Amino acid sequence: MRIALHKIYISLVTAGLLFLHSGCGFYSHTGASVPADAKTVTVSYISNVASIVAPNLSPELTRKLQQKFVNETQLKLAERDGDLEFSGKVLDYRTAPVGVQGNQTNAVNQLTINVEITFENKKDEKKNFTQTFSIFVNFPAAQDFASVENQLLQTATDQLVTDIFNKAFINW
Repeated sequence: MRIALHKIYISLVTAGLLFLHSGCGFYSHTGASVPADAKTVTVSYISNVASIVAPNLSPELTRKLQQKFVNETQLKLAERDGDLEFSGKVLDYRTAPVGVQGNQTNAVNQLTINVEITFENKKDEKKNFTQTFSIFVNFPAAQDFASVENQLLQTATDQLVTDIFNKAFINW
């Protein structure tokens, strides 16, 4: 009797998952909803037009976007003409003091990165957008920026990629 109930339970769960999968789109473990008829994604190189250029920023952001879409959806990466296309540019890359101590010395600096991303969904044009994504990462003013820049870039690009992915596929 227990085996029969277990088989029924497995069948119901499987049927429910198939129903979800065959609905509006593919649902990944991240909650992402990708159009069911979208098979490919193109991520063009994110150019850097900021007045200060961090040499690693554009290639790292481009690479992480590509990885995110391939790893967390069923989309295949296409060099061009994907069903879904992402392009963009780094608009701003700067540091500035943000925290002053009682003795009028700077305690905290902030790295700011602004990236403009254009998303084109060839399967549903209502989902298209061009949006600026901003990230701010604080670091102690006593630290030399050059010594922490790579770590700050890793943190910043991870968050930017998450924000872009969420805007395109989770609709927050």
